[in-house]
Amino acid sequence: MKTSQGKKGSRPFTQTTLDALNGIALGLESERSLRLHVFAIALVVFIGIIVGLTLTEWALLFLTFGLLTALELVNTAIETVADFIHPDYHPAIKRIKDLSAGAVLIAAVFSVAIGIVLFAPKLIMYF
Repeated sequence: MKTSQGKKGSRPFTQTTLDALNGIALGLESERSLRLHVFAIALVVFIGIIVGLTLTEWALLFLTFGLLTALELVNTAIETVADFIHPDYHPAIKRIKDLSAGAVLIAAVFSVAIGIVLFAPKLIMYF
């Protein structure tokens, strides 16, 4: 695939990084669920500091944060492409959107499960 500047890969790393950051900003601007995930991440980080998570627990949480956030952005991209290709309702487009949303839901459910496993024992000690 060619870019507007010629051959694939000819754009400077700084420009592609700025494009990626723009994509994150677009996602935060347009997707309520992504903003909710970011709020939840901030809350979990705050609680993690309070309960004193280990380095391994932090690593697991950061992996979970990254996976969930990335899947949310991929889901948004898939939905955007699907809407561009076929703006009207179509059963195949609905299926595509449902599948990508299902991936995000699975990641969110398992993120909550990881949070429970990591935080429940520590929070029980506080009560």
